[in-house]
Amino acid sequence: MVGPWRLAAALVAVAGLIACDSEPESKYPWAPDKPVTVIVPWAAGGSTDQVSRVVAGELETALGQKFVVVNQPGASGTIGKGNVWNAAHDGYTWAAGAPKQLGEYKLLGLMDTKLDDWLLYLDVTAVQVVGVNPDSPYQTMADLLEAMKAHPGAVAIATAGATSAGHLAAESIAQAAGIEYRHVTYDGGNPAVIATVAGETEVTTQLAQEQVEMIRAGRIRPLAVLAEEPLEIPDYGTVPPITDWLPDIKLAKTEFGLFAPTDIPAEVKETMDMVWEEKIANSQALKDYAAERAVLFTPVHGEEAMTRVRRSAQIEAWMLHAAGRTVMSPEELGIPKP
Repeated sequence: MVGPWRLAAALVAVAGLIACDSEPESKYPWAPDKPVTVIVPWAAGGSTDQVSRVVAGELETALGQKFVVVNQPGASGTIGKGNVWNAAHDGYTWAAGAPKQLGEYKLLGLMDTKLDDWLLYLDVTAVQVVGVNPDSPYQTMADLLEAMKAHPGAVAIATAGATSAGHLAAESIAQAAGIEYRHVTYDGGNPAVIATVAGETEVTTQLAQEQVEMIRAGRIRPLAVLAEEPLEIPDYGTVPPITDWLPDIKLAKTEFGLFAPTDIPAEVKETMDMVWEEKIANSQALKDYAAERAVLFTPVHGEEAMTRVRRSAQIEAWMLHAAGRTVMSPEELGIPKP
């Protein structure tokens, strides 16, 4: 006769076997069997690098595989993105950053790709801030604009390079105010901000999350945010909107995310769609990052992501063309004037 404890143990074992047989190994169609590479085409410490490491950690938790962030700066982000494009389109190599630049590179003669060649997964939306070295004489945005008008091309602005968020902010200000500036480029937003702190340049127009720690520490003085509404920075205060001085300025949002070529395997795309909706859209780590770094938490993918990015790329494509930096008209690529 089988004792009650042996019978109970047997029932538990059978139940476990049934459970194992009835449950799939993974809830997702794709289970990566080796580390996934996320290429950040800018220097470490910048806005792309910051948020990409948070997202990589969330993806590791969801898919049970390492997502390795690799910095490959240079050539306005095209070295890193080019390496993603030239890698196998198998879902194991992703690019990170502001995908609107993908709609601008061909115009600039930097990379033969367009926005529609990529799948977009967005996480946060950022705004640029006009920040100055605290030892500079500029106490307000009006002071800076007056100096730039009085001395065309003399005021140096540090950015992460052509087509970077900081560069487009500087261009939008210059075109709206009818002024000139001296463009000083670095390998990423963080080096550009550090250059301003060190006094190599007087001004930076990089993103809020790249400047926020220096602003709190009193090592950068924020004059304006490139937005129509004030920016509230935790533990600092309010930064006024650029429209207080330049009401007709053209403003393009800077969405961040991961992206890969559209021809990655269907099961990878389906899995990333599911993870974005279930994990990223509810990520407390990303919400905390957004609140701390003065950015918006905007996790979307698919057509909604493409619609948002396409509008920003359209505005900036024509802005770059007006600045004389393009090798062709945006119309030649089917980009209508905004």
